Amino acid sequence: MFLDEMAKEAKNIITNICDEHCLLSDQLLPKNCAQQIVQAVNRKKHDKKGTRPLQEPEKPGAESYRKTREELTTMDLQHMALTELCFSINYCGAIHVWDHIFAPREYLAQHIETRFNKALVGMLMYNPDTQEIAKPSELLSSVKAYMSVLQGLENYVHIDITRIFNSVLLQQTQPQDTHGEKTITAMYTNWYLDVLLRKVSTGQIMYSKNQRAFVSLTTDERQLNFNAEEYSDIVELRALSELVGPYGMKYLSESLMWHIASQVIELKKLVIQNKEVLAELRTNFDKPEVMMGLHKRLLNLDNVLQRMTIIGVILCFRQLAQEALNNVLDDRIPFLLSSIKDFHHYVPTEQDTQLLANIRTQIVNEMASAAGLPIKVDPALCTALRAQKMEGISPDEDYQISCLLMVFVAIAIPKLARSDASTYKATLEGHLNNSHCLAQAINHIAAAMFTNCGMGDIEERLKEFLALASSSLLKLGQETDKEIVRNRESVYLLLDEVVKDSPFLTMDLLESCFPYALIRNAYHAVCRQSELYAQ
Repeated sequence: MFLDEMAKEAKNIITNICDEHCLLSDQLLPKNCAQQIVQAVNRKKHDKKGTRPLQEPEKPGAESYRKTREELTTMDLQHMALTELCFSINYCGAIHVWDHIFAPREYLAQHIETRFNKALVGMLMYNPDTQEIAKPSELLSSVKAYMSVLQGLENYVHIDITRIFNSVLLQQTQPQDTHGEKTITAMYTNWYLDVLLRKVSTGQIMYSKNQRAFVSLTTDERQLNFNAEEYSDIVELRALSELVGPYGMKYLSESLMWHIASQVIELKKLVIQNKEVLAELRTNFDKPEVMMGLHKRLLNLDNVLQRMTIIGVILCFRQLAQEALNNVLDDRIPFLLSSIKDFHHYVPTEQDTQLLANIRTQIVNEMASAAGLPIKVDPALCTALRAQKMEGISPDEDYQISCLLMVFVAIAIPKLARSDASTYKATLEGHLNNSHCLAQAINHIAAAMFTNCGMGDIEERLKEFLALASSSLLKLGQETDKEIVRNRESVYLLLDEVVKDSPFLTMDLLESCFPYALIRNAYHAVCRQSELYAQ
């Protein structure tokens, strides 16, 4: 059809212009200034030696300089052709043929919307074989360049570009678009889960608390073909939040929670295998001889620590993503966000029954969590754990297993001291094997599990955990085997991290269970050790 062919031709010209603008925008990315810095350093060296200066590379913007208007560039010709096509399309608002009405502008709008949708996914440059993907900040820069060209199209033809933006970008916040194709939300979610976080669990990446990012521990490109910090720092996660929006970040969060829930199911299966021994350990924690005998009967201690560390790593990444989302919303919708904060802080529950108060609090918590605010009890995690309950287990038995799971983790923590990978790196504020992420796992899993059980005893269960973990770690001070206490000081710091990250525990409570002088000396020892390694 003639109108369709005209719209396709206009779309192809617009695509060419957009691609050119994306290339020009890429030249302005921060990574491209490295070449300028190298040139400046080399120029200084040549100036000192008095040798011939090096030829400077062409800087961005050089293409805009013109010697004469008579020389038309390719972009000039593209714009002229686009102007003529748009004038033709815009000349007649509607064409009547018998009982049908054809709107030329609608043909163009449909083609632009379809092309923009495909271009967004194409600019992601995701390669499943090499697992390479564009950084969120670079993709955001390209998207903005693409949108600026499309917005200028309104100067040529009367179409609603804003409606196209809203339609396409909203589709990209969902796992699938209207055609059933994968979106940037689905691809980034799969990449962060299947590539970045999986590499963390293999020991190639660690979470740094002071850098607020995941940091690569190896420079071998055969093992790790990307820098973790270039995809997980606050700049990249803010860009990701801008691209996929609150809906996309919620989908990412739900996917993370689903993986955590599957790990909790496996942990509960391990608890059931050791149920009798753990029940005895729970009641005899003040009897060292009995505890020693029971401890030897426990199975799969390493498996418990590994799964809890994986949960902690996922929760740390989710915390970074939530902070980035909150920062973006604070810039975009500050007044609405302040209202959400007020709702969250002042939930009116005084005149309600306990059940109604819990429901009201849960609704407000879900709203606050969707805005990236920190929550005492994560509603997404509670929902994921409820959805993946173990079959054939009564609520009372599930509560008992949850209590014994906390006992299992508390008893298993001292085993970390035997591993060389448990070394604390003071410059990154974390353990090489990411065992510092256990603090996040312990607090969030306990809060979610015991909230679902409905007993209202989160604080009591965490106090019990702290008492058991303190008792287990204090026994390390009496060990004479150097293999067992190789990284004792690094493991001591875990208790301090658990209390700092917990909204239910206090430092006074820690002091009553574990002398803070030991933790202070442990900080001094690990910092001193880091200084010696640096020298």
